[in-house]
Amino acid sequence: MVIQKLEQIWKARDLRNNLLFVLAMLLVFRLAAHIPIPGVDVRALQDLFNQNQILGLMNLFSGGGMENFSIVMMGVAPYITSSIIFQLLAMIVPSLEEMSKEEQGRSKINMWTRWLTVPLGLLQSYGMISLLQRSSTGVLANLSFFNILTIMITVTAGTIFLVWIGELITEKKVGNGISLLIFAGIVSGLLKTAQQLTLSFDQQQVMTFIGFGIVGVLTVVGVVVISEGQRNIPVQYAKQFRGGRMFGGSTSTLPLRVNMAGVIPIIFAISVVLFPQMIAQLFMRASSPAVVHAAEWVVALFQNQLFYGISYFVLVFAFTFFYTEVIFHPDQIAENLQKQGGFIPGIRPGVHTAEYLSATTHKIILAGALFLALIAILPLLMRYITGIQSLAIGGTSILIVVSVVIETVKQVEAQLTMREYDKV
Repeated sequence: MVIQKLEQIWKARDLRNNLLFVLAMLLVFRLAAHIPIPGVDVRALQDLFNQNQILGLMNLFSGGGMENFSIVMMGVAPYITSSIIFQLLAMIVPSLEEMSKEEQGRSKINMWTRWLTVPLGLLQSYGMISLLQRSSTGVLANLSFFNILTIMITVTAGTIFLVWIGELITEKKVGNGISLLIFAGIVSGLLKTAQQLTLSFDQQQVMTFIGFGIVGVLTVVGVVVISEGQRNIPVQYAKQFRGGRMFGGSTSTLPLRVNMAGVIPIIFAISVVLFPQMIAQLFMRASSPAVVHAAEWVVALFQNQLFYGISYFVLVFAFTFFYTEVIFHPDQIAENLQKQGGFIPGIRPGVHTAEYLSATTHKIILAGALFLALIAILPLLMRYITGIQSLAIGGTSILIVVSVVIETVKQVEAQLTMREYDKV
């Protein structure tokens, strides 16, 4: 079956060219991630990232570009932050909400998102430079104002370059460009981790590595099940007479996904968890002893694995419910069903349907929220169980990788299906 699909893709010339173009763009991204900015001790920087949990999480979403201090060290993080800001604004600002429903309005919002990416990139790059200067000595040389400004402009331009590449990939309709860039970065990091584990292989840890592999496979299976899982609510359409003809009378389903929020809650939770630590790191060398003591206390608190794990779990769980409540509107769905003459068997149309959908969604999202929260803290659990610090399944990484693969496969299959219809 897989071989047949590959043969169909290869025979479809335009689809084959699109996939080759996407691979070429991902290769350009990976090459750019290994071009360091001059004046940085890359080896000392990599050691710092291996020792610092905060920087390790930030490096995850930059595809390794941050630990190399490359020209694309910020990855697409400023663009993602900008996108999240406009998504939240569209939920609370009526004018933006109306714009988001129209093609022209969405184009304007996308343009504003790109504009906001520039100041966010400059701000985040400056924060990163300040954080590295205060975290360790020797990583960055004594930088003048001109050098700092040059680095900020360079890495911001690198972010805009990646956003441009992502949009070019999206236009090929074989996957979301930004997601594929994150996917490429995570996969390269996983390959690097596998190489390190292979070099440090110990025969006494064979069973541990086998257990790691089994848990990894089960995690992938769980991600696929939850990502594709949905509850189909039956919907019956009443028969209607219009112009002497009968319409309706059919039966359909309303799918409610187990994980409506995707990986957005994890991204929100990471931002909240990292923010106090990043701010505290900036005050570690303050002139006031009280400020330094408070900063050290905050850093030590979040370095506590138990506190960090509980906070991360609770935030992911809470953000999953919050984001689902924001994007899922049972009142509108119930109203649309009523206008179309549809109803859920045994449930009255209107308010009762909205209440039923809301209650059902809460039950379904409970399972999705627990799953996302467990996936988020899976690396901490594996470190605690195995006792091996380098042996940690990146649950968030696996979730993103599997989600991107599923989305890309669906888009490729959709294009193949369209070609089959065109032949008919």
